[in-house]
Amino acid sequence: MDVGYPPGGGARAALVLSDSPEFARLTDTRVSTLDDVAPYEPGQFYKRELPAVRAVLTELTELPRLLVVDGFVDLDPEGTPGLGRYVHREFGFTVVGVAKTAFRTAKHALEVHRGASSRPLYVTSAGMPPEDAAALVKKLSGPHRIPFALKAVDRLSRGLTQF
Repeated sequence: MDVGYPPGGGARAALVLSDSPEFARLTDTRVSTLDDVAPYEPGQFYKRELPAVRAVLTELTELPRLLVVDGFVDLDPEGTPGLGRYVHREFGFTVVGVAKTAFRTAKHALEVHRGASSRPLYVTSAGMPPEDAAALVKKLSGPHRIPFALKAVDRLSRGLTQF
């Protein structure tokens, strides 16, 4: 799951579905567009992204058991909720957050190295122990630092159809 922001405004939420937790084979893709989004507020990104996430998830006839989001579940060790935590609270399924860059207060995020990259991904979770979430991210399909499913939703959220 990822949300992009087209140059003309609004938001585009993208979701890829798989029949395996490693996302070895994508079974479906969904994209939902919103015209109006909240302004950006540091540390309050969920206010901007959650409506778009809701829009794409409500298109599904059956909710997933696991959602991998581009970003953090919690923003700090004390549990300040990020987008992933809000999604977990609202929908109840397991959420694994995979962030490409460190967040200054997210000292609890587990670092995962993939492929030949020396730069880690930062993993947080809700509904799954952090160590299991990190192991899952390590096993996600794709040979590079960014798992194939996250690369695919990033491209879809930017309006690109080939991944």
